[in-house]
Amino acid sequence: MKIAEMKEFLSKRLKEKRYKHSLGVAMTAGQLAKRYGVCVEKAEIAGLLHDCAREFTINEMIEQANKRQIFFSEIERHVPILLHAALGADMLEDSYGIKDPDIKQAIRFHTVGGANMSKLDKIIYLADMIEPGRDFPELAILRRLAEENLDQAMLLAFNQSMQFVLKKNSIIHPDTVLARNEILLKG
Repeated sequence: MKIAEMKEFLSKRLKEKRYKHSLGVAMTAGQLAKRYGVCVEKAEIAGLLHDCAREFTINEMIEQANKRQIFFSEIERHVPILLHAALGADMLEDSYGIKDPDIKQAIRFHTVGGANMSKLDKIIYLADMIEPGRDFPELAILRRLAEENLDQAMLLAFNQSMQFVLKKNSIIHPDTVLARNEILLKG
């Protein structure tokens, strides 16, 4: 399936606001990919499709994850919206004909991160946070940092994400902590 066909198909599956967000993530991911020497096409596809499973209801996500034999932990049982990342990655081949493991992993990691994140994984995580439709404190700093140093931008992004989750008195996913700590340990 070509990107134009993916856009057409996705536009029918997502609400207008989420579809516009996905277009913004695809554009931002492409720009970051150019900056960091990553395949632009992969970045744009992963950015476009990162939320392809986001419109499922919570019950549908759980049902689909069970049907597809996607493992989910007690954390995903408590915060089932997180399942959209793994579910979206698993749906890529069936819905869009995408078999590329790099794109699948980038989509799987776009919400909480994970161990051994590739540049593409980091680009999709960041693009999801900094696309043009976003607005939150320190966004300008994060956008600037994303253009200067991928790992430093990821640290700030993880820190902001964790602060957001803490303010809601919710669970911080251990994959976020693991990914953050890996960057610090490399530093």
